[in-house]
Amino acid sequence: MSNFIKGLTTFRRGPWEMLASILISVGVVMLMQPFVMVLFTYSFIVTLTGTVMFLIVSHFPE
Repeated sequence: MSNFIKGLTTFRRGPWEMLASILISVGVVMLMQPFVMVLFTYSFIVTLTGTVMFLIVSHFPE
């Protein structure tokens, strides 16, 4: 866990890509759940944020 936090603070690609991927996954789960309308409402924004974040982070150094 320490390496993960260190990677986030030093802007390394691996931890930030993992965070963006988790954000995309959470957005997709929010989109597919049929119970809470608020989660469905914000699912597109969460997925879009994760996708844009992944595009930006892919240019970080390894």
